[in-house]
Amino acid sequence: MVNRKIEIMDTTLRDGEQTSGVSFSASEKLTIAQLLLEELHVDRVEIASARVSDGEFQAVKAIMDWASQNGYTNRIEVLSFVDNGVSINWMLNAGVKVQNLLTKGSLNHLTHQLKKTAQQHFDEIAAVITLATQHQIQTNVYLEDWSNGMRNSKDYVFQFLDFLSQQSIKRVLLPDTLGVLTPSETYEYIAELKSKYPKVHFDFHAHNDYDLSTANVLEAVKAGIDGLHLTVNGMGERAGNAPMASAVAVINDFLPEVKISLKESSIFKVSKLVETFSGIRIPANKPIVGDNVFTQTAGIHADGDNKNNLYFNDLLPERFGRKRTYALGKTSGKANIEKNLQELGLKLNDEDLKKVTQRVIELGDKKETVTKEDLPYIISDVLDSKLYEEKVTVQSYVLTHAKGLRPSATIAVSIEGEHFEENAQGDGQFDAFMNALNKVYAKKKRQLPKLVDYAVRIAPGSDSDALCEAIITWETDKKSFKTRGLDSDQTVCAIKATQKMLNII
Repeated sequence: MVNRKIEIMDTTLRDGEQTSGVSFSASEKLTIAQLLLEELHVDRVEIASARVSDGEFQAVKAIMDWASQNGYTNRIEVLSFVDNGVSINWMLNAGVKVQNLLTKGSLNHLTHQLKKTAQQHFDEIAAVITLATQHQIQTNVYLEDWSNGMRNSKDYVFQFLDFLSQQSIKRVLLPDTLGVLTPSETYEYIAELKSKYPKVHFDFHAHNDYDLSTANVLEAVKAGIDGLHLTVNGMGERAGNAPMASAVAVINDFLPEVKISLKESSIFKVSKLVETFSGIRIPANKPIVGDNVFTQTAGIHADGDNKNNLYFNDLLPERFGRKRTYALGKTSGKANIEKNLQELGLKLNDEDLKKVTQRVIELGDKKETVTKEDLPYIISDVLDSKLYEEKVTVQSYVLTHAKGLRPSATIAVSIEGEHFEENAQGDGQFDAFMNALNKVYAKKKRQLPKLVDYAVRIAPGSDSDALCEAIITWETDKKSFKTRGLDSDQTVCAIKATQKMLNII
């Protein structure tokens, strides 16, 4: 098979909306449909189920109005039912031109849910297809529970396909409704159908209950499938459907003879929009679109990337509109630090780089990661520490803050080998700390500088666990100077800045 083109049908707005707790508004559905067709370049979009609600009808109508104005009418599809034409009337009123008719693809479903014979089911399907044709509605047919049908009632499936091959339909849609197929079964069943019905267009619709959907998609394509049903972020009922990003990457990288129309560089953009609209967060380790998948954390990996890209594979982030990053934390090495400094346009000598690396590791023991934006603060903190000899240390402290009581602080301070402990109250925890410190220095008959300015800042875009930098301006009779402190706790930042002041004076 050379340069075989397969269709991609996105069902995020229909099957994906069956994700528990998800309901897209009409405007959200329209926006997603537009992006899928115009930005991502999918071939077809399944947007809804017929007869669901008035809100669904209005959403479908809005999408079809837009589609008719932009030439996408035959690429928009709706799930319909064998219901004596009720779905057909619904679609006619909404302007829909393609139905995906839900039928029974296993004898088990037919017998126990519909309680009908195969011939009765076929006759009713034929009537719906005829009615659709009369109204110029194109028909695709879903064989619900087809995977179990192939396992347990293959003769029925073949009888059904013999019937459908004589009908005025465009595609047969093969859903692994309960997500039970293994990759070997997927290949075997689809290859058998393609051999027996070479002129029939078959789509494969995978579910992810055993986390095999992407593997099954790969085997379906190898077996000669004509189309695939995928969802953005793998959304869908239970464990979801085959994820768009993973399926596209697998096809592009492992099946070069197969061509698809999707624009890889738009996948991440559409993925994040669907995440926002759906409220379903993308797991950080989800392939292609997860926050962590293009992040190197271990220092050895960053070092390898500096040496002929030893830890790169074909999944380059730029393909998907993303960038590779190097996490900063307790597993960071100098290579990680250097990669981040390069992005900031900064360079350190080897001695300072070692000190910054050690500081990042220390901070990584306290919080999960340190961001690139934290680095200037860390560098300032480390380089500032070189300016004085540390003769005074705040060895320990207890800070308390309780409703209805004044904050208090108990501190232990070492001044040139001499140990002091004091307790004091204040208007806040840091004020209490300073009052206790003043008591210590009163014993030494020394006066502390006056605090004239106090600023706390965090790196732009940081979260509540971000590193904080406290910058305190002190004033004596002779001079004014600043000290900095860095920590994930604001009060501790100020205490560290104060300790630097104690050593400077």
